[in-house]
Amino acid sequence: MHISDMQKHIQQFSIEKGFDTSTIEQRALYLTTEVGEMVKELLHLSYHPDHEKKEEIKKNLGFEMYDIVWNICDLANKLEIDLAQAFAAKMEINKTRTWS
Repeated sequence: MHISDMQKHIQQFSIEKGFDTSTIEQRALYLTTEVGEMVKELLHLSYHPDHEKKEEIKKNLGFEMYDIVWNICDLANKLEIDLAQAFAAKMEINKTRTWS
C-alpha cells in the first residue's frame, strides 16, 4: 500500500468511526502515546533479547508502529498535507544534504 492510499483509507476510516472530530492537538497527543507504547516494547526486547516470546514482542512492535503511522497519516489529513508529496520533496533535499 502506498502512503497516499493509506491517507485515503485512514480518512475514510476516521469518518466511519467518528475519529475525525479529534483536534490536531489531540491527534498529536495520541501519536505521542503510541510512540511511548512502541518504546516500551523496544525496551522489553532490548533488556531481554533472547526472550521466549521474542516473536510476539516483535509482532506487538509492528502493531505499535502501525498505530504511529496511522496517527501521522491522520494528522497529515487534518492539516491537508499530502505525505507522498512531502516525502518526495524531502528526499530531493536529502540528496544534497550532508550530515556531520
